[in-house]
Amino acid sequence: MDLKKNEECRATISSTGVNGEGIVKKDGYTIFVPYALPNEKVQFKILKATKNYAFGKLLNVITPADERIRPKCSVFTKCGGCQLQHVKYGYQLKYKTKMVQECLAKIAGITTPVSSCIRSEQDWEYRNKLQLPITSDEKGNHVGFFAENSHRIVDITECPIHPAWSKIIISIIRNFMATYNVRGYNETDGTGILRHIVVREIGGNLIVVLVINADVLPFADELLKMLTAKLNRFSFFININKENTNVVCGSKYVCLYGKSRYVAEEFGISYEAGPETFLQINGSVRKKIYDRAIRLAEIDENTYVIDAYSGAGLMTAMCAKTARRAYGIEIVQEAVSCADHLAEMNGLVGKMVNICGACEAEIPTLVHSLKAEGSPVVVLLDPPRKGCEESVLDALLASKPDRIVYISCNPATLARDLGYLTNKLVRRDGALLKNDTP
Repeated sequence: MDLKKNEECRATISSTGVNGEGIVKKDGYTIFVPYALPNEKVQFKILKATKNYAFGKLLNVITPADERIRPKCSVFTKCGGCQLQHVKYGYQLKYKTKMVQECLAKIAGITTPVSSCIRSEQDWEYRNKLQLPITSDEKGNHVGFFAENSHRIVDITECPIHPAWSKIIISIIRNFMATYNVRGYNETDGTGILRHIVVREIGGNLIVVLVINADVLPFADELLKMLTAKLNRFSFFININKENTNVVCGSKYVCLYGKSRYVAEEFGISYEAGPETFLQINGSVRKKIYDRAIRLAEIDENTYVIDAYSGAGLMTAMCAKTARRAYGIEIVQEAVSCADHLAEMNGLVGKMVNICGACEAEIPTLVHSLKAEGSPVVVLLDPPRKGCEESVLDALLASKPDRIVYISCNPATLARDLGYLTNKLVRRDGALLKNDTP
């Protein structure tokens, strides 16, 4: 097809892409149209066209699909945070199931049935962590989310997938910046003070962290007064990050108010977490994930369990209650300290061992030593979105645990890692490629 930039077109969407975008197929040519649904007739403008594919901007839905609904968020399509607010929740579950199956097939060459996506009890206000960039320019300060594929901030006053406290905190930060003329960080010239706000909810308590481009936060006492006037159970930290980097937080945290960590209880286990400690973001599905993972691990009183990327140790503790012994491996010292305290609070000392270190360094020796005792060894993997480092996968392949259970929040990196573990993908010329050896 001979399409040109800014050309307006009409077409019927045939399918959905991996990022939720609508796809138009014509004469071998592919056009991606975000926020369009299968079987919809739409009008769109071409933003970019190449020889084989193009990207379009949705202008008008001429014939809407039955699954289309009105988005709840006023900046949906502008903010890069959500892609599927315009469709019914039931359709989202079906789409996500299909996306996992297609990623496994296309990326790793793994063809397998995929169980239906399990719904959450909360469609909205389910995230227990808020992370917002803050910046400033000639128009003033901006607090919000990055637009998709950019560092341009879309200003927000609230977010419907975060609890009600998020709106309060965003309002406080905006008022503080305006009242005391504290500017957001400008990554172009390195000026400005406030870089990010990061908030975690732990058992009804909030840990509020301001990431700053300075050693001291100006008017910190005044901001604390504004926070205490609106919030009850919270701690207030500053995090110092003066580096020219996209990494959100620096290494230094300073607690200005409240407790450095909070204790909460889930699954009959008391646990502790601080500003650096990872917890599953969607609390309403956390138990379902962990219960499923432990069931697949087939743990009994003779099993050793290695919980890699173990965070605060919650899943490690769940395993330790049944297993011969459970080992958590986590590189963040604060999280390991929290996991040690968890073991003490729940009477699991000796049944639960927490190791501070890199998974690729700790797994091989640990698996070999445990297998020498003649008991089954199960490894639970729960890495960040980028998936496992190849060195971790190499360590697993070399040490040969009896079972591996992988928890993932990114189907693409899951497919890549599973492809490598099953020899469907091999490294050639510095890249992972499909294995064409019979």
